[in-house]
Amino acid sequence: MNVSDPIGDMLTRIRNAQMRKRSSCKTPGSKLRSRVLQVLKDEGYIRGFDVTVEDSGRSEITIELKYYDGAPVIREIKRVSTPGRRVYSPVDTLPRIRDGLGIAIVSTSKGVMSDHAARQANVGGEVICQVF
Repeated sequence: MNVSDPIGDMLTRIRNAQMRKRSSCKTPGSKLRSRVLQVLKDEGYIRGFDVTVEDSGRSEITIELKYYDGAPVIREIKRVSTPGRRVYSPVDTLPRIRDGLGIAIVSTSKGVMSDHAARQANVGGEVICQVF
């Protein structure tokens, strides 16, 4: 299936799986998706993820979702920069999500990182998504 917004597709799969209280979900693999998931793992929003390569050469990512007292840890996850409307932000105007309780995932020249890691590295970039 051809998807025009692969990151948006992955975020929707995570939202849908959490609404159904699934322990994991699968998405097609890519380097950008893996880097976004690594940030989510480092920040404690998911348990982990595993990349598997099929016989046809395509990769697939299995995402292990995280719950606390029966409620998903990710309360809200939404796409900010889309293929039709890119959103860039310099380091001094990076968004603060819920006064620091959430994160914004930013694609910078030094890699994909959270907003507070980008502030520490003093780099701005494309705001991929917001997580709370």
